[in-house]
Amino acid sequence: MVDFLIVGGIAAIVTLLLTPLSRVIALKVGAVAKPDARKMHSSPTPSLGGLAMLGGISAGVFTAWSLGSFDAVFRSFTDIAGIVVAAFIIFLVGATDDIRDVSAPAKVAGIVLAGVVLALAGVSVLWFRIPFTGFIQLSPDLSVVVTVVWLLVMSNAVNLIDGLDGLAGGIVAIASGTFFIYAYQLVQEGVLFDSNPGALLAVVTAGACVGFLPHNMHPAKTFMGDGGALLLGLMLAASTATVGGRLDQAVSGQVFFFFAPLVIPLLLLGVPLADLILAVLRRASRKGVRISEADKEHLHHRLLRLGHGHRRTVLILWLWTGLLCGLVLYTTITGSGGAALPFAGGALALGLYTVFHPGIGRETRGENEPATTTR
Repeated sequence: MVDFLIVGGIAAIVTLLLTPLSRVIALKVGAVAKPDARKMHSSPTPSLGGLAMLGGISAGVFTAWSLGSFDAVFRSFTDIAGIVVAAFIIFLVGATDDIRDVSAPAKVAGIVLAGVVLALAGVSVLWFRIPFTGFIQLSPDLSVVVTVVWLLVMSNAVNLIDGLDGLAGGIVAIASGTFFIYAYQLVQEGVLFDSNPGALLAVVTAGACVGFLPHNMHPAKTFMGDGGALLLGLMLAASTATVGGRLDQAVSGQVFFFFAPLVIPLLLLGVPLADLILAVLRRASRKGVRISEADKEHLHHRLLRLGHGHRRTVLILWLWTGLLCGLVLYTTITGSGGAALPFAGGALALGLYTVFHPGIGRETRGENEPATTTR
């Protein structure tokens, strides 16, 4: 555990130190989010924070390799090499879009390419659990398809929720930190081999988010941009696929039939995934509106219209993520379903706070002005 914390700490520190440099580079190459009728921030803001995250994640992985405690993970070099290559590909796709607009089909093609690289490197979903029928092993071709779809879902979920300062970074930090504890617990119980990279990928992702957040909290000095959002989506997809997609047995905490390994990351990322599903359904139901067309109907926009300020909106969505993560951790670690009642109580209390908080509408004008791009 100490070695994991060292690796995550290095990822955080390097990201923290590289972010100011990424701002300078963003200004030089034109990766700047400018205000317009669709966007909600009020001044041009550098949006190449993903470069610092990429540096932090790379530093964390290199530290793990240097420590010697993760020899089992690096023994099969194909996994790590594939993840590194895919990370650079997907970052370049997003960063290109930050510098100059890239069409939605071109961006999807880049994400698919990164997903194929992951699958060919062995970072893929091999097992899938269907309720009432048990586990099924996917064929090689189907495994590639499922892995690519998994990456598309994760990357777009993070990209869409990146609509307020600190929102995406905080949610991914909470979710990846929780998934690290979950994966680490599985290794300790002997369910996962020491060579599984899931826990390592999760901890460096959490570290990169923690290091970036001081620069990204409201009012943000820089944005992660599409490069950062897609990169975080890839790291989440890779870590969850290598854990959940490789388990062919029931694991601790599966006291409910629907608690399959791949369901756990869906719960951890419940907020951004719910936002993604609602966005797709909303846009698909409107004639003449493309699914990729941006709007101002995301969860954070709705909370702002309720009267919550920028910081409180972010806090509320962080709390919802934390609530879901708490449910997952308690259930998987204890193997008990006793968290259902406290979770329901917490959800009710948070729901009432969200809708009926007595301070709604009393924020200052500055607090109510979001300062980041809307997707």
